[in-house]
Amino acid sequence: MRWPLIIYNLGRLVLIVGVAMLTCLPWSIVDHEAITLEFSGAAGLTVISGLLLTRLFRTGDSINFKEAYVIVSLGWVVASIFGALPYMFTGYLPSPADALFETVSGFTTTGSSVVADVESWPRSLLFWRSLTQWLGGMGIIVLLVAVISNLGVRANQMFKAESPGPISDKISPRIRESARKLWLTYVLLSLACAVLLCIFGMDAFDSLCHTFATLATGGFSTKNTSIAYYTSPGIQWTLTIFMFLSGASFTLHFLAFKLRKPLLHWKDPEFRFYTIVTVVASILVVLSQSAAGTAMGWEEKIRAAFFQVVSIMTTTGFATVDYNYWPTLASGVLFLMMFVGGCSGSTAGSIKPGRYLIIAKRTIIDLKKMLHPKAMLTLRYGGRVIDDDLSANILQFFFLYFVFLAIGTITMTALGLDILSGLTASATCLGNIGPGFNLVGPMENFGFIPDTGKYVLSLMMLIGRLEIFPILVLLLPSLWRE
Repeated sequence: MRWPLIIYNLGRLVLIVGVAMLTCLPWSIVDHEAITLEFSGAAGLTVISGLLLTRLFRTGDSINFKEAYVIVSLGWVVASIFGALPYMFTGYLPSPADALFETVSGFTTTGSSVVADVESWPRSLLFWRSLTQWLGGMGIIVLLVAVISNLGVRANQMFKAESPGPISDKISPRIRESARKLWLTYVLLSLACAVLLCIFGMDAFDSLCHTFATLATGGFSTKNTSIAYYTSPGIQWTLTIFMFLSGASFTLHFLAFKLRKPLLHWKDPEFRFYTIVTVVASILVVLSQSAAGTAMGWEEKIRAAFFQVVSIMTTTGFATVDYNYWPTLASGVLFLMMFVGGCSGSTAGSIKPGRYLIIAKRTIIDLKKMLHPKAMLTLRYGGRVIDDDLSANILQFFFLYFVFLAIGTITMTALGLDILSGLTASATCLGNIGPGFNLVGPMENFGFIPDTGKYVLSLMMLIGRLEIFPILVLLLPSLWRE
C-alpha cells in the first residue's frame, strides 16, 4: 500500500471540498454576516490542507486496485471531517458529533438533521449545507475522476465503487469522459429545476438550495417545515417530477437526450419497475386517504400522495405533510418504500429496484430447475447475461443490508428510542432517506439522540452511500498486506 499516493489523492479531494466552501462566502459577505471570518477560516484551512497534502506527497504514479478502494472509502470520511469545519468554526454546531452527523448526512444525501431551527441560520451556512448534498449526489469521487486526469486505469474501479446499484453503466469507454457527461447532465437538470422553482414563486436562494437537495435526492430544506412551507401546487409538482427524474439513471437521461429518444427510459426494465411501483404505491395512499375521509380535494390528495411516495422512494426525504398522522395503510406503504430506492446510476439510495428484479428472475430460474434439473437456463437482465458471481453479490448485499439494519436498530433502542423510532432511524440512515417515523418523523429532527448514536448513524449513512462492500473491504487484513 503506497500511503503517499493515497494521501496525495485524498489531498486533491480535500482541495475540491475547500474550493466548494469558498463559493458560499459571497452570501456571507452580501448579508454582512457575523460569521464571515469564521467561515473564511474553515474554508481557508481546508484549501491550505489540500494544497499541502498535494505538494508534500506529490506523485505521478497511478493507483492500483487496493488503493482505489482505500481512496474511495477514506475519501468520504476525510471530506466529511473537513466539511464539518464551517459548522464548528461558526459555533452553530459546536459539538463534533452534531457537526459530523450534519455533514455526513449532507454528503451522503441522507437529509437527516440535528438542526431544530434552520430558518435562524445564516444563508452562507444554509448554502453550504445544501451544497454538500449536491456534491455528494453525483458523487465526490466521480467529481474527482471528472476533473483529475492522471488517476490511471483504476479510476474505473473508483467510479464503480462509488456508483450506486448492482450494475454500473458507462456512457463512454473512457471513464473520465463518462464522469464528465454524468456531471453535465446533473448540472443541466439542476438548472432546469431551479428556473422552474423561481417561476412558481421561490426566491433565487431557496430555489438553488432546494434544487441542490432535489437533484441529489437529499432533502435538506431551508424551512423548518420542509416543503410544507410552500403551498404552491406548481412548486410541489415541480419537485415531485425532478425527484422522480433524479431517482432514475442519469446515464439514461444523457442517452435519451443525446439520441433524441425520450422513450428510451421505458426500454429499461428497472425504470419500468420503478415507475410501476411509484404509481401503484401512490394510488394505494390516495385510496387510504379517501377511505379515512381525509378532508382534502382529489388534486390535493393525489399531489400529496405522489409527492410523499416519490420523496421516500427516491430517498429524498422532503415532506409536505406530517405522515405520522396518515392512515395506517398509507403509513405502511411509505415504510415499505424506504426499502425500494431509486434506479442504479441515480442519486438515490436504499436497495434499488434492479436488485429486486434480478433476485426475482433468479428465483424463477431456480424454481424451474426444480422441475427440470438438467435445463440450462440463463439469467438475463436489461439485455445482458447476469453471471452467478453478480447474483451472489446481490444476495450478499441483501443479507448485509439487513444485518446492519438490525445492528442499528438494537443500538438505537439500547440508547432509549422506542422500537419504531429506532428501526426507522436506522433504516433512514442506512438507506440515505432522511426522515423516519415517530420521534424521527418528517417534522422532527435527530438532535435528541445521544452522541454515541449520532456517530453510529453517521457510520451507517456512509455504509449505505457506498453500498456496504467498499467499507467492509477495509476490514480485510489482506487489503493492507503488500
